[in-house]
Amino acid sequence: MAIATINPATGKTLRTFDALTPAELESKLQRAADTFREYRRTSFAERARWMRRAAELLDAEAERYGRLMTEEMGKPLEAAKAEARKCATACRYYVAKAEGLLKDRPVEVGGDTAFVRYQPLGPVLAVMPWNFPFWQVVRFAAPALMAGNVGLLKHAHNVPQCALALEELFLQSGFPTGAFQTLLIETSEVNRVIEDPRVRAVTLTGSEGAGRAVGAAAGKALKKVVLELGGSDPFIVLPSADLDQAVETAVSARLVNNGQSCIAAKRFILAAPIADAFERRFIERLKRITVGDPMDPKTDMGPLATGGILQGLHAQVEASVKAGARLLLGGKPLQGPGNFYPPTVLADPPPDAPAFQEELFGPVATLLRARDAAHALELANATPFGLGASVWTRDAEEQRQFIDGLEAGMVFVNEMVVSDARLPFGGVKHSGHGRELADLGLHEFLNAKTVRVASTSGAAPVARAGAVSE
Repeated sequence: MAIATINPATGKTLRTFDALTPAELESKLQRAADTFREYRRTSFAERARWMRRAAELLDAEAERYGRLMTEEMGKPLEAAKAEARKCATACRYYVAKAEGLLKDRPVEVGGDTAFVRYQPLGPVLAVMPWNFPFWQVVRFAAPALMAGNVGLLKHAHNVPQCALALEELFLQSGFPTGAFQTLLIETSEVNRVIEDPRVRAVTLTGSEGAGRAVGAAAGKALKKVVLELGGSDPFIVLPSADLDQAVETAVSARLVNNGQSCIAAKRFILAAPIADAFERRFIERLKRITVGDPMDPKTDMGPLATGGILQGLHAQVEASVKAGARLLLGGKPLQGPGNFYPPTVLADPPPDAPAFQEELFGPVATLLRARDAAHALELANATPFGLGASVWTRDAEEQRQFIDGLEAGMVFVNEMVVSDARLPFGGVKHSGHGRELADLGLHEFLNAKTVRVASTSGAAPVARAGAVSE
């Protein structure tokens, strides 16, 4: 696919970019390796100063970065500006927390001295998606850079300007040249980069298919990999829930980022006593959504990112209806230029329908009815995915039942699933493995080195306050 900015609201190609030549790619890989040898020895205070400056720039340039995101992938401008500011909060989180999370961890082993020392691995390749073109990258880069690693970004083909802006951001913040580089390469070149011995680990956010391909390549090369893949998140509403709040949140949870989010609520599992009322209110609320120009502040929802995504989503809707799902709202692409698809509601799809088993990456909600809490839990887990889940109940026993029973990496009770730098992010089953953000995300790309010094070997070393220099 062409590396290009194609405005999803108009279909017009705004800029195209040439892929790196083999020589240019080689130069960047060598620069990453050379930079790492020195960068790993920088002090925590230096890295913190640079990361703090990155946060300041993200806040100061939120308008410019937001317009770039909207132009390339179509999210509403206000949401895009909020994404830039959210990136700043992640940078500040790791400025505040990384030193403590990186310090040596003493272990009691009797008379000997023992501790775990955390040390960076080296250049880490990040294969990132277009849907949150800044946030997905920064939530990898902030902990990686604070830990002493260096980053190589292979971004999605349709957000090249965002990718280049991120490289510029870290350079302007003071990070050394080579600490964070964007690789404008074709997807076919990713395996070559993974295989390169100078690259020490890989992280990917993307589809299940992309995860299988990158995971296989990393496994063949015996390299650490973190995979954050798709989701078909359940949004479970039980009789004791605050129905007004649940409905209002459900709209936001399904339409966030024009419906293109791995943690967007996709399957709405409704207990029988409240199912009719929820369905009626939910549809009424969706009918009031304004779909249009994402640069217009009055717009609630913009276009899908590409024409291919629109075509694929519509094919899933048509196949689900053909299989027996009831179409309650929407269901057809909007006429005119751009990749616009309306809020759509499907009800009661059979188990073999795409709306029951597959991820619908766009503004399509699936309604399922449950006989009771046990049946709701069964329906929630009846999917190959296991990323996030939202359950709505004020009953304490039901809350415990779903927190323990949901097959998901994240469970949110009486609120929608969101990413937060303070909380680990990731899934189970076909939603991937490993974690981003918080302490777990920081430790994913570190060597947890066990050190044990016999008591007879002389003066024991003192554990360091922070494993941020060599």
